[in-house]
Amino acid sequence: MSVTNKNIHQVIKILQHELKHLPDPSVTLVGKRWKSPFLVLISCILSLRTKDQTTLPASERLFALANTPETMIKLTAKEIEKAVYPVGFYKTKAKSILGICKDILEKFDSQVPNDIDILMTMKGVGRKTANLVLTEGFGIPAICVDTHVHRISNRFEYVHTKNPEETEWALRKQLPKKYWIEYNALLVTWGQNICRPISPLCSQCGIEKFCPKNDVKKHR
Repeated sequence: MSVTNKNIHQVIKILQHELKHLPDPSVTLVGKRWKSPFLVLISCILSLRTKDQTTLPASERLFALANTPETMIKLTAKEIEKAVYPVGFYKTKAKSILGICKDILEKFDSQVPNDIDILMTMKGVGRKTANLVLTEGFGIPAICVDTHVHRISNRFEYVHTKNPEETEWALRKQLPKKYWIEYNALLVTWGQNICRPISPLCSQCGIEKFCPKNDVKKHR
């Protein structure tokens, strides 16, 4: 059996129930705690190629120093680097954050844009980040696809795609829109804890009966 439009509602319901005891991804937590598109955007930048257990504390340290574009841009790159270390590529991210703040202040009237194409004009903001800002920062339906979402959506054969961008467009066509906002957080958390890249914990998976384990070589 595979995940289809006939059973996707049941699959989502099971994931919602199974994940109640697990923490949300770091960017989702930032969105819930601060309710600020700007801080969601900055947290997204910090999260790239960095584990959640590093991203969230780094975000908290930085936000304690500055939590608006106006205050953030007054920090030096070195101050940002010190606050966010050891996130991956922290020096590059510090420069990106300052550049993003400058764009927000000078080009967007101090407001984070709520349009994916405009968001992507800022250096360091790719499609995944832009979609995540829309969902977690603004509550706007969008589909953010990272490696977990791409892998799991193909693993249970809801889509058949070769890369995250193809997965996004496939999901836009068939995933019911009411699930767009939460789909990323559900699959990221599931992917971090149960449906892992290598040797997933299928014996603990509540949706195993829907999953053909596509491309899984070994599981537990």
